[in-house]
Amino acid sequence: MSSLAEKHGTPLYIYDKEIIKKKYQQLRDKLPKNIKIYYAVKANPNLEIIRVMGEMCAGFDVASAGETERVIQAGIAPEKINFAGPGKTFAELRYAIDNQIGALSIESEQEFEHIRTICKQLGKTANVFVRVNPDFDLSQSGMKMGGGPKQFGVDSKRVPALLKVIKNEKMVNFKGIHIYAGSQNLIADELLQTFEKILEYAISLVEKTGIPLENLNMGGGFGIPYFAHEQELDLAAVGNGLKKLLKQYMPQLAKTSFIIELGRFLVGESGVYLAKVLYRKISKGQVFLITDGGMHHHIAATGNFGQSLVRRPMPITVINKQGYPIEKVHVTGPLCTPLDTFGFVELPNAQEGDYIAILNSGAYGLSASPVNFLSHNFPKEIFSND
Repeated sequence: MSSLAEKHGTPLYIYDKEIIKKKYQQLRDKLPKNIKIYYAVKANPNLEIIRVMGEMCAGFDVASAGETERVIQAGIAPEKINFAGPGKTFAELRYAIDNQIGALSIESEQEFEHIRTICKQLGKTANVFVRVNPDFDLSQSGMKMGGGPKQFGVDSKRVPALLKVIKNEKMVNFKGIHIYAGSQNLIADELLQTFEKILEYAISLVEKTGIPLENLNMGGGFGIPYFAHEQELDLAAVGNGLKKLLKQYMPQLAKTSFIIELGRFLVGESGVYLAKVLYRKISKGQVFLITDGGMHHHIAATGNFGQSLVRRPMPITVINKQGYPIEKVHVTGPLCTPLDTFGFVELPNAQEGDYIAILNSGAYGLSASPVNFLSHNFPKEIFSND
């Protein structure tokens, strides 16, 4: 890493494709074979990462026309794309339908009306999922995406009526339902309880409407550990639990294909964010390491990307001072705001010119950050395998 920092300069994101492939294979080996794995592009929309995912994943979950364009630019067939998001513009819907992407996840009755109108204007059909806002959420998750009043999805009680309207529209093809209850969960039992509720809801919907489900997107929520006290998600327990659930509920969903969409779990551990120490200063008896990186490049690492999602500090070290005496210091960025801090942490003794590394930075890093704040230069993104 030190040599890469010297070669490319800092701040710098370094990704490892082999880690991504390893994480995918771990997942594929543990999950039931009849569950398709989709990559959630929002986690990291780097083109090369999308290309790597294209070699492995069955599909892609996107949340904007921009992400859709990036996936197509990466050489992925449009029919592998599912477009979700509560605020799709008329222009975005038109772009998706015109390019015949795999499916749109409808998140309101009004959105369905827009889709129907566009289909008639273009003379093209659209495949749709209905995203459901369920009566439950994913307990112990970093961000809850269902359960109460939400901007996401159609409230579960209103879904049957909407399905009947969709089924009567010749230019709109109903392909299934989409439920995403929460994210960043490390407890296998909590995930399995949520998946069981999703399966139960799907069966009740089929029974109530008489409309079969071709696909059931069960969301994701698989987390990665960011802190010393956290344990990795027991993937074997999740996989075995899902196998039992699918065996139990398959008689009622015999013709249904199952999808799980994941982002952070696949790419989070593949990235490192490097910053150089610009100054070592003392203030009121405490040491501050001021670096050339900060919240404008990596907002999640400063704890400002939703405190419930990632609590600071993330794993951090001094890469060229391993084995040196440990001290407690404040690590900050160069910005004129007290929010620009990576935490008050124990690190090997660092001086000006040393390199600070923030680990597990492969997801929700650069693309999730306010890169234009104070008009600093953008960091580079490179791959250690190239």
